Amino acid sequence: MKPWRKFLALMAWLLLFLCLLSYYLDKGPVGQMVRCVDASSCLLSPRLQQARLHYLNSNKHQVTLRPAEGRPGGQRSSQELLCELQRRASLRTLDGSQQPFAGMGWSGVVPGEPLGPMVPGSEIETCAVVMSAGAMLNSSLGAEIDSHDAVLRFNAAPTEGYEKDVGNKTTIRIMNSQILARPMFHFNSSSLYRDGTLVWYEDPDFDFFTPYVDRRRKRPDQPFYILHPAFLWGLWDVIQSNSEETIQPNPPSSGFIGIAVMLALCRQVHVYEYIPSSRQTDLCHYFEPHINAACTLGAYHPLLYEKLLVQRMSASTTPDDLHQGSRVTLPGFSTVDCGGDPVTYDRPPNKNT
Repeated sequence: MKPWRKFLALMAWLLLFLCLLSYYLDKGPVGQMVRCVDASSCLLSPRLQQARLHYLNSNKHQVTLRPAEGRPGGQRSSQELLCELQRRASLRTLDGSQQPFAGMGWSGVVPGEPLGPMVPGSEIETCAVVMSAGAMLNSSLGAEIDSHDAVLRFNAAPTEGYEKDVGNKTTIRIMNSQILARPMFHFNSSSLYRDGTLVWYEDPDFDFFTPYVDRRRKRPDQPFYILHPAFLWGLWDVIQSNSEETIQPNPPSSGFIGIAVMLALCRQVHVYEYIPSSRQTDLCHYFEPHINAACTLGAYHPLLYEKLLVQRMSASTTPDDLHQGSRVTLPGFSTVDCGGDPVTYDRPPNKNT
């Protein structure tokens, strides 16, 4: 064999070895996740454990990290967890009147009415929160998803061509700033964003204000809300206070945000492929061939801790049901007797700002 052919063969075997090594290092015991009682970073692969430590040390958002002592951990019941979420992270959207948003020109641009049921004075009976996870492929859940009164989807997740698995109804779409700012998403021309209620979350990593104002002027009748940062950090506080470890000091994932939004709007919420089912895969999204274990257990977002918290909030669903059935069912806030008034914040209570 010629030397160059030997070299190519050696490189091919080396690439195969590296791919296999990367695969097994990233494979955390995801199937065991729904059987865990306590949140534990031991469920993360070495790579994801390092990522978690990196975000803890960098603390980009300057979050006040509190010691683990005194946290209730796994002691709260599902009802207590739901009530805490309702009290400490009441759904809020920007109305443009508060500083610094008034000084930034938001007044008169954002909707005057708060995000609520599509029909004023009424509640949504059943809702679906459809994750974009690769495990949605071959699920045949489309008809069940479309049977709900309202359906929430995320970012650029499509329905066309995937109707059998994810349905085609979209009532609310939660998006990050990239969807508006990056041309590749065709925000102003794509039919994905033409109908239904739009909701934006997270800090604007891209120029968000300009395309948002442009959209509001072109389609003033389409509801387009911006979640208040205090709502997002209130969610983070609830996750942290119910985790025995210190979680990543970054905002929750879009999935957890979407669940919290629908708990405030619906009497019953069905969440699809948030807790990994038997179809779990490292495929990040059902509509694109990107593979990364962080999409399931989290790196930047405290995704592992979010999922364990949602599992605990679903008292009527057993771990085996979660693993086999791909669906978590949660009672809406309006159906849970909590007493007292929700706690709201003018700014994130856990930050040094």
